[in-house]
Amino acid sequence: MNRFHGTGVAMVTPFQADGEVDYPALSKLIGHLIDGGVEYLVSLGTTGESATLTKEEKKKVWEFTAKTVNKRVALVAGIGGNNTRETVAEIAEFNIDGYDAILSASPHYNKPTQEGIYQHYKAIAEAAKLPIILYNVPSRTGSSVAAETTVRLAKEFKNIIGIKEASGNFDLLNQLFRDKPEDFLVISGDDPISLQMVAMGGVGVISVVGNALPRQFSDMIRKCLAGDFKGAHASHYSMIEFTRLMFAEGSPAGVKSALRQLGVCEDTIRLPLVNISAAADAKIGEQLKVVK
Repeated sequence: MNRFHGTGVAMVTPFQADGEVDYPALSKLIGHLIDGGVEYLVSLGTTGESATLTKEEKKKVWEFTAKTVNKRVALVAGIGGNNTRETVAEIAEFNIDGYDAILSASPHYNKPTQEGIYQHYKAIAEAAKLPIILYNVPSRTGSSVAAETTVRLAKEFKNIIGIKEASGNFDLLNQLFRDKPEDFLVISGDDPISLQMVAMGGVGVISVVGNALPRQFSDMIRKCLAGDFKGAHASHYSMIEFTRLMFAEGSPAGVKSALRQLGVCEDTIRLPLVNISAAADAKIGEQLKVVK
Protein backbone atom coordinates (compact mmCIF):
# COMPACT_ATOMS: atom_id res chain seq x y z
CA MET A 1 0.00 0.00 0.00
CA ASN A 2 1.26 3.47 -0.86
CA ARG A 3 2.53 5.25 2.23
CA PHE A 4 -0.19 7.87 1.80
CA HIS A 5 -3.05 5.39 1.52
CA GLY A 6 -5.15 5.19 4.65
CA THR A 7 -5.38 7.68 7.49
CA GLY A 8 -3.07 10.61 7.95
CA VAL A 9 -3.62 12.91 10.91
CA ALA A 10 -3.20 16.68 10.76
CA MET A 11 -1.69 16.96 14.22
CA VAL A 12 -2.56 19.69 16.69
CA THR A 13 0.29 21.60 18.29
CA PRO A 14 0.03 21.23 22.07
CA PHE A 15 0.69 24.41 24.07
CA GLN A 16 1.45 24.97 27.74
CA ALA A 17 -0.79 27.26 29.78
CA ASP A 18 1.53 30.17 28.94
CA GLY A 19 1.13 29.53 25.22
CA GLU A 20 4.56 28.02 24.61
CA VAL A 21 4.89 24.77 22.64
CA ASP A 22 4.52 21.77 24.95
CA TYR A 23 7.08 19.30 23.62
CA PRO A 24 6.45 16.48 26.13
CA ALA A 25 2.74 16.64 25.18
CA LEU A 26 3.66 16.63 21.48
CA SER A 27 5.68 13.47 22.07
CA LYS A 28 2.71 11.93 23.89
CA LEU A 29 0.39 12.88 21.01
CA ILE A 30 2.70 11.27 18.46
CA GLY A 31 2.75 8.07 20.51
CA HIS A 32 -1.04 8.16 20.85
CA LEU A 33 -1.44 8.40 17.07
CA ILE A 34 1.14 5.79 16.11
CA ASP A 35 -0.19 3.37 18.73
CA GLY A 36 -3.65 4.10 17.30
CA GLY A 37 -2.58 2.65 13.96
CA VAL A 38 -2.63 5.66 11.66
CA GLU A 39 -0.59 5.40 8.48
CA TYR A 40 1.06 8.84 8.51
CA LEU A 41 1.23 12.19 10.27
CA VAL A 42 1.10 15.81 9.09
CA SER A 43 3.08 18.34 11.09
CA LEU A 44 2.00 21.99 11.15
CA GLY A 45 -0.93 21.99 8.82
CA THR A 46 -3.84 24.33 9.54
CA THR A 47 -4.89 22.14 12.49
CA GLY A 48 -1.42 22.66 13.96
CA GLU A 49 -2.13 26.41 14.25
CA SER A 50 0.85 27.04 11.98
CA ALA A 51 -0.35 30.57 11.22
CA THR A 52 0.38 31.55 14.84
CA LEU A 53 3.85 30.00 15.09
CA THR A 54 7.06 31.90 14.33
CA LYS A 55 9.52 30.56 11.76
CA GLU A 56 11.85 29.49 14.57
CA GLU A 57 9.05 27.71 16.42
CA LYS A 58 8.02 25.87 13.26
CA LYS A 59 11.58 24.76 12.63
CA LYS A 60 11.85 23.39 16.17
CA VAL A 61 8.49 21.59 15.95
CA TRP A 62 9.40 19.99 12.62
CA GLU A 63 12.78 18.81 13.90
CA PHE A 64 11.34 17.50 17.18
CA THR A 65 8.53 15.70 15.36
CA ALA A 66 10.89 14.00 12.89
CA LYS A 67 13.18 12.87 15.71
CA THR A 68 10.26 11.56 17.78
CA VAL A 69 8.54 9.77 14.89
CA ASN A 70 11.90 8.24 13.91
CA LYS A 71 10.51 6.87 10.62
CA ARG A 72 7.93 4.68 12.36
CA VAL A 73 5.29 6.13 10.02
CA ALA A 74 5.42 8.45 7.04
CA LEU A 75 5.66 12.15 7.86
CA VAL A 76 4.42 15.21 5.97
CA ALA A 77 5.21 18.88 6.62
CA GLY A 78 2.60 21.55 6.03
CA ILE A 79 4.21 24.49 4.21
CA GLY A 80 2.08 27.01 2.37
CA GLY A 81 1.22 30.67 2.11
CA ASN A 82 -0.09 33.46 -0.06
CA ASN A 83 3.33 34.92 -0.88
CA THR A 84 4.73 32.58 -3.52
CA ARG A 85 8.30 33.82 -3.25
CA GLU A 86 8.33 33.39 0.52
CA THR A 87 6.69 29.96 0.35
CA VAL A 88 9.18 28.76 -2.26
CA ALA A 89 12.07 29.99 -0.10
CA GLU A 90 10.68 28.21 2.96
CA ILE A 91 10.30 24.96 1.02
CA ALA A 92 13.78 25.27 -0.52
CA GLU A 93 15.33 25.80 2.95
CA PHE A 94 13.28 23.10 4.70
CA ASN A 95 15.28 20.33 6.38
CA ILE A 96 13.84 17.23 4.74
CA ASP A 97 15.42 14.72 7.13
CA GLY A 98 12.69 12.40 8.36
CA TYR A 99 10.02 13.79 6.03
CA ASP A 100 8.36 12.12 3.06
CA ALA A 101 6.27 14.90 1.47
CA ILE A 102 5.07 18.49 1.75
CA LEU A 103 1.41 19.45 2.03
CA SER A 104 0.82 22.93 0.60
CA ALA A 105 -2.48 24.77 0.75
CA SER A 106 -3.49 26.97 -2.16
CA PRO A 107 -2.92 30.69 -1.50
CA HIS A 108 -5.38 32.31 0.90
CA TYR A 109 -6.83 35.83 0.84
CA ASN A 110 -5.35 36.93 -2.52
CA LYS A 111 -8.02 35.05 -4.52
CA PRO A 112 -5.76 34.24 -7.48
CA THR A 113 -7.12 33.10 -10.83
CA GLN A 114 -6.68 29.47 -11.85
CA GLU A 115 -3.59 30.51 -13.81
CA GLY A 116 -2.23 32.18 -10.68
CA ILE A 117 -2.82 29.01 -8.66
CA TYR A 118 -1.12 26.97 -11.38
CA GLN A 119 1.92 29.27 -11.45
CA HIS A 120 2.13 29.25 -7.63
CA TYR A 121 2.28 25.46 -7.53
CA LYS A 122 4.62 25.33 -10.55
CA ALA A 123 7.12 27.45 -8.63
CA ILE A 124 6.77 25.19 -5.57
CA ALA A 125 7.19 22.00 -7.61
CA GLU A 126 10.34 23.32 -9.24
CA ALA A 127 11.88 24.19 -5.86
CA ALA A 128 10.82 21.21 -3.75
CA LYS A 129 13.11 18.35 -2.80
CA LEU A 130 10.16 16.25 -1.63
CA PRO A 131 6.89 15.17 -3.29
CA ILE A 132 4.11 17.74 -3.09
CA ILE A 133 0.51 17.15 -1.99
CA LEU A 134 -1.77 19.99 -3.05
CA TYR A 135 -4.45 21.20 -0.63
CA ASN A 136 -7.76 22.64 -1.76
CA VAL A 137 -9.72 24.17 1.14
CA PRO A 138 -11.84 27.03 -0.23
CA SER A 139 -13.67 27.59 3.06
CA ARG A 140 -10.37 28.89 4.44
CA THR A 141 -8.61 30.28 1.38
CA GLY A 142 -11.45 32.13 -0.35
CA SER A 143 -10.83 30.42 -3.70
CA SER A 144 -10.99 26.88 -5.04
CA VAL A 145 -8.54 24.88 -7.10
CA ALA A 146 -10.55 23.78 -10.13
CA ALA A 147 -10.43 20.14 -11.18
CA GLU A 148 -8.88 21.24 -14.48
CA THR A 149 -6.05 23.01 -12.63
CA THR A 150 -5.35 20.02 -10.41
CA VAL A 151 -5.27 17.67 -13.40
CA ARG A 152 -2.99 20.06 -15.29
CA LEU A 153 -0.54 20.14 -12.40
CA ALA A 154 -0.73 16.37 -11.90
CA LYS A 155 0.12 15.72 -15.56
CA GLU A 156 2.90 18.29 -15.85
CA PHE A 157 4.79 17.73 -12.57
CA LYS A 158 5.65 14.19 -11.50
CA ASN A 159 6.56 15.38 -8.01
CA ILE A 160 3.01 16.63 -7.47
CA ILE A 161 1.64 13.30 -6.30
CA GLY A 162 -1.79 14.08 -4.89
CA ILE A 163 -4.29 16.49 -3.44
CA LYS A 164 -5.99 16.86 -0.09
CA GLU A 165 -9.50 17.78 -1.23
CA ALA A 166 -11.66 19.67 1.25
CA SER A 167 -13.99 21.55 -1.07
CA GLY A 168 -16.98 19.30 -0.41
CA ASN A 169 -17.91 20.00 -4.04
CA PHE A 170 -19.00 16.71 -5.57
CA ASP A 171 -19.24 18.17 -9.07
CA LEU A 172 -15.56 19.11 -8.80
CA LEU A 173 -14.75 15.68 -7.34
CA ASN A 174 -16.58 13.89 -10.17
CA GLN A 175 -14.46 15.72 -12.73
CA LEU A 176 -11.26 15.18 -10.77
CA PHE A 177 -11.72 11.44 -10.35
CA ARG A 178 -12.68 11.10 -14.02
CA ASP A 179 -9.74 13.05 -15.46
CA LYS A 180 -6.79 12.64 -13.10
CA PRO A 181 -3.80 10.39 -13.89
CA GLU A 182 -4.33 6.88 -12.54
CA ASP A 183 -1.57 7.12 -9.93
CA PHE A 184 -2.51 10.61 -8.68
CA LEU A 185 -3.75 10.45 -5.08
CA VAL A 186 -7.02 12.08 -4.05
CA ILE A 187 -7.12 12.35 -0.25
CA SER A 188 -10.16 13.50 1.70
CA GLY A 189 -9.60 16.65 3.71
CA ASP A 190 -13.15 16.59 5.05
CA ASP A 191 -13.74 14.09 7.87
CA PRO A 192 -17.55 13.82 7.54
CA ILE A 193 -17.40 12.65 3.91
CA SER A 194 -14.24 10.55 3.94
CA LEU A 195 -16.18 7.30 3.53
CA GLN A 196 -17.96 8.72 0.49
CA MET A 197 -14.73 9.96 -1.06
CA VAL A 198 -13.04 6.59 -0.71
CA ALA A 199 -16.07 5.05 -2.40
CA MET A 200 -15.46 7.41 -5.34
CA GLY A 201 -11.81 6.38 -5.61
CA GLY A 202 -10.04 8.32 -2.89
CA VAL A 203 -7.09 6.73 -1.11
CA GLY A 204 -7.93 7.87 2.42
CA VAL A 205 -8.02 10.98 4.57
CA ILE A 206 -5.93 13.59 6.30
CA SER A 207 -8.03 13.86 9.43
CA VAL A 208 -8.67 16.24 12.30
CA VAL A 209 -10.91 13.79 14.18
CA GLY A 210 -8.11 11.21 14.00
CA ASN A 211 -6.16 13.20 16.61
CA ALA A 212 -8.67 12.04 19.19
CA LEU A 213 -9.88 8.78 17.63
CA PRO A 214 -6.93 7.33 15.70
CA ARG A 215 -7.94 3.70 16.11
CA GLN A 216 -11.61 4.16 15.25
CA PHE A 217 -11.00 6.40 12.26
CA SER A 218 -8.11 4.45 10.75
CA ASP A 219 -9.94 1.14 11.16
CA MET A 220 -12.95 2.61 9.34
CA ILE A 221 -10.83 3.90 6.46
CA ARG A 222 -9.00 0.60 6.09
CA LYS A 223 -12.35 -1.19 5.80
CA CYS A 224 -13.38 1.28 3.10
CA LEU A 225 -10.16 0.75 1.17
CA ALA A 226 -10.74 -3.00 1.36
CA GLY A 227 -14.21 -2.51 -0.13
CA ASP A 228 -15.98 -3.39 3.12
CA PHE A 229 -18.25 -0.37 3.22
CA LYS A 230 -20.95 -2.27 5.08
CA GLY A 231 -18.43 -3.04 7.81
CA ALA A 232 -17.34 0.61 7.89
CA HIS A 233 -20.88 1.94 8.30
CA ALA A 234 -21.14 1.25 12.04
CA SER A 235 -17.97 3.24 12.80
CA HIS A 236 -18.95 6.00 10.41
CA TYR A 237 -22.38 6.44 11.95
CA SER A 238 -21.09 6.24 15.53
CA MET A 239 -18.68 9.12 14.88
CA ILE A 240 -21.11 11.50 13.12
CA GLU A 241 -22.06 13.53 16.19
CA PHE A 242 -18.52 13.54 17.57
CA THR A 243 -17.21 14.76 14.23
CA ARG A 244 -19.81 17.52 14.08
CA LEU A 245 -18.78 18.72 17.53
CA MET A 246 -15.13 18.89 16.48
CA PHE A 247 -15.97 21.77 14.14
CA ALA A 248 -19.07 23.30 15.75
CA GLU A 249 -17.15 26.05 17.56
CA GLY A 250 -13.98 26.07 15.52
CA SER A 251 -11.02 23.81 14.82
CA PRO A 252 -8.71 22.78 16.44
CA ALA A 253 -10.44 24.00 19.62
CA GLY A 254 -12.91 21.10 19.43
CA VAL A 255 -10.37 18.33 19.03
CA LYS A 256 -8.09 19.89 21.65
CA SER A 257 -11.01 19.64 24.08
CA ALA A 258 -11.27 15.93 23.26
CA LEU A 259 -7.51 15.43 23.66
CA ARG A 260 -7.58 17.14 27.07
CA GLN A 261 -10.38 14.83 28.20
CA LEU A 262 -8.42 11.84 26.90
CA GLY A 263 -5.36 12.95 28.90
CA VAL A 264 -3.14 13.48 25.84
CA CYS A 265 -2.54 17.24 26.03
CA GLU A 266 -4.08 20.43 27.34
CA ASP A 267 -6.56 22.43 25.26
CA THR A 268 -4.64 25.74 25.16
CA ILE A 269 -5.26 27.68 21.93
CA ARG A 270 -3.39 30.68 20.56
CA LEU A 271 -5.31 33.82 19.67
CA PRO A 272 -7.18 34.73 17.58
CA LEU A 273 -8.68 31.29 18.25
CA VAL A 274 -10.30 30.65 21.63
CA ASN A 275 -11.50 27.63 23.57
CA ILE A 276 -14.94 26.17 23.01
CA SER A 277 -17.82 26.75 25.41
CA ALA A 278 -18.36 24.66 28.53
CA ALA A 279 -21.55 23.25 26.98
CA ALA A 280 -19.73 22.05 23.87
CA ASP A 281 -16.91 20.66 26.01
CA ALA A 282 -19.44 18.62 27.99
CA LYS A 283 -21.07 17.29 24.82
CA ILE A 284 -17.68 16.17 23.51
CA GLY A 285 -17.10 14.30 26.77
CA GLU A 286 -20.43 12.55 26.36
CA GLN A 287 -19.61 11.53 22.80
CA LEU A 288 -16.19 10.18 23.79
CA LYS A 289 -18.05 7.62 25.91
CA VAL A 290 -20.10 6.61 22.86
CA VAL A 291 -17.29 6.20 20.32
CA LYS A 292 -14.50 4.84 22.55
